[in-house]
Amino acid sequence: MSEISSSEFDLAAARAGDDAAFTRLVKPLHGELHAHCYRMLGSAHDADDALQDALLRAWRGLSGFEGRSSLRSWLYTVATRTCLDLAEGRARRALPMDYGEDTAWLGPYPDARYEQREAVELAFVAALQHLPGNQRAALLLFDVLGFSAAEIAEVMATSTASVNSALQRARAIVSDRIPEIDQQQTLRKIGDARVREIVAAYAGALERGDADALLALVTEDVTWSMPPMTEWYAGVGPVLDFAARVPLSSCGSWRHVPVTANGQPAVAFYLRRDDDGPHRAWSITVLTLRDDRIAALTSFLGGEHFARFDLPATA
Repeated sequence: MSEISSSEFDLAAARAGDDAAFTRLVKPLHGELHAHCYRMLGSAHDADDALQDALLRAWRGLSGFEGRSSLRSWLYTVATRTCLDLAEGRARRALPMDYGEDTAWLGPYPDARYEQREAVELAFVAALQHLPGNQRAALLLFDVLGFSAAEIAEVMATSTASVNSALQRARAIVSDRIPEIDQQQTLRKIGDARVREIVAAYAGALERGDADALLALVTEDVTWSMPPMTEWYAGVGPVLDFAARVPLSSCGSWRHVPVTANGQPAVAFYLRRDDDGPHRAWSITVLTLRDDRIAALTSFLGGEHFARFDLPATA
């Protein structure tokens, strides 16, 4: 007689009502499920809500898990349906350059495991938000998570033909909105040492108020957006004009901590507006690189982002 594995034992115990056993079963999958909810919804905060709701649904519906698929696949099914339900009642997430009516803002996401980084890059997550929910789910389940079209059809309660059609439309929309070379390819080509140099040079330029140093770091078509502000700037002239008027001269004293967000280099900035007092959490700025220059700056304003990156509120 074969021995019962610990996961099989926990599954049997969970079905019998042992919530501690259920927690042990789902804990190893918590991170990847949360990342999936973030990709679906575009907000780490919304992902928190979705995952909590999904795990509650899974706990209550565990008796319906028949074991025809893996527990992981079943949990992704529950999480996907939960995200689709939540998305129906919430505004679509976007960045300022995609601004429209009834818009909520995309949010930053803390560093992910290496194999997930391409799937949480800002350009990709932003592009996903332009898809209807069913197309977004189909694309993520097929291209990111490796579900078959038949499995996705079961998740979506539709036909395989409908899934294939949704995938075709989704890929066309997303491919028009993301660069041919993703950030992970760019970062590998540049190398870790040069990436650290760029991050330090950018942060140092802001701290010193050095416009020339900033100019040397950016591409001609650089963009700078600052959600939740709706204004954004495109091109080296407008970007440097804004920088000279605001962050380089009139904000106050800056301090920074290098971080990684959405699988990309980023900087957590602290600002002190007056001469006295601490520097307070201000923004998480994600850098999008092209070659070894900064092609886009996305500054997510608000101290509420810092706790998710395990950063203090003051520095």
